[in-house]
Amino acid sequence: MKRTLAVILAGGEGERLSILSSLRAKPAVPFGGKYRIIDFTLSNCVNSDIDNVVVLTQYNPRSLNDHIGMGRPWDLDRNYGGVRMLQPYIARGRVAEWYRGTADAVLQNLNVIEQAAGDTVLVLAGDHIYKMDYQPFVTAHRRHRADVTIAVRRVPLADASRMGILAMDDNDRVVEWHEKPRQPKSDLASMGVYVFSKRALHQWLNDERFDFGHDVIPAMINGGARVYGYHFDGYWQDVGTVQSYWEANLALLSDAPELDLYDREWIIHTRSEERAPAKIGATAQVHRSLISHGCVINGSVVNSILSPGVVVDVGASVRDSIILFDSVIRPGAVVDRAILDKEVAVGPGAIVGEGTDFDVVNRREPGRLNTGITVVGKRAVVPRGVRIGRNVLIGEGVRTADFVSRIVKSGSTIERSKERPVRAAAKSSGTDPQSREPAALDVGPVGDEPGPSGLTSSSGRRAAGESGD
Repeated sequence: MKRTLAVILAGGEGERLSILSSLRAKPAVPFGGKYRIIDFTLSNCVNSDIDNVVVLTQYNPRSLNDHIGMGRPWDLDRNYGGVRMLQPYIARGRVAEWYRGTADAVLQNLNVIEQAAGDTVLVLAGDHIYKMDYQPFVTAHRRHRADVTIAVRRVPLADASRMGILAMDDNDRVVEWHEKPRQPKSDLASMGVYVFSKRALHQWLNDERFDFGHDVIPAMINGGARVYGYHFDGYWQDVGTVQSYWEANLALLSDAPELDLYDREWIIHTRSEERAPAKIGATAQVHRSLISHGCVINGSVVNSILSPGVVVDVGASVRDSIILFDSVIRPGAVVDRAILDKEVAVGPGAIVGEGTDFDVVNRREPGRLNTGITVVGKRAVVPRGVRIGRNVLIGEGVRTADFVSRIVKSGSTIERSKERPVRAAAKSSGTDPQSREPAALDVGPVGDEPGPSGLTSSSGRRAAGESGD
């Protein structure tokens, strides 16, 4: 596999993941407690003996840069090959612009691809969860002397309209292609994973073909290029929506999950901070959950996934939820069917995810929050005693003063005020004018409010080397 270069497309905005990808690229979104989505593609590369990797970023790249760094966790910190992070750039004589699509991203970096050794280029999506050995894939490509080979799999017809749908002949040659058809005729879909010959990339990429699925693959089929498919039957999941992300995470909790994170033959590598082991206290009750290192559990955790550093205090309850790094659930609080981003503080007695009205969609994002999942943004504070319904969106950095009522109805959105007139708020609530937050909706004991560094004093720290996103 030394003749193969892997190009990972990691610049997607991931709008359907709502607030989870508003401050980070979709491939950098945490998954499975300790991992990031892109860890699976990177681990597939190194486990397939591919050690020359280029990552093309665009949207909010800092989180990916922080996470991947020089590539040491994946053994990709090398003098020759290794991993390189490339962003869009301004070239002389070219109008400055973002990548216009997947194919355009590769086109703008053809000079890097030309310099790489070998004759084949793996083009990979950095925002899918899957375990795949690329060696048989590349071998099939070379056996067919193909211009491009597309990884394909069967999908539910309900999902087929979001993908490229194709048909193949008895020799696995692709004879028909429909990109995201409204009424799919087949359930055989492209995974967005390709093997190209360098010659084919030079021949078929140009400034008028922005996207592989929409433009390049149809042009190649119509132009008589050798386009083949490769059947993949292993685990693969596009976690592009809040619901699919939540489902894929909680599916890890089954007795025999399709995605086995404990397979020593195919380790998923990640950048992992040094933290103490998880601590389960005398008052804790934990059932069917993943508890990451650094967690301190004194309450109840059921059917949930907790990232490193999460604290669940005495009497608190977490059910059917995903809690990301260093969030704190205070005594008596309840988190039910929710996703909490990093460093969220839930005050004593608060409820995040209340009621049975799962079908009341979020009025701000009806296409994203419509299945009963409430999402709380990074470093938000949920005050003491507040009761939050279903399909609610709590924005990043929301504070106590942003809540005007103890009841947040299903389908609502709470955002952080751009300007807080402290004295006016104090006058209306009867608090001390010098107080930053009205006392009626305090989050709990002193120290629950995140400080300037973004840390909650309950955890007291962010582990050395951890990414801020």
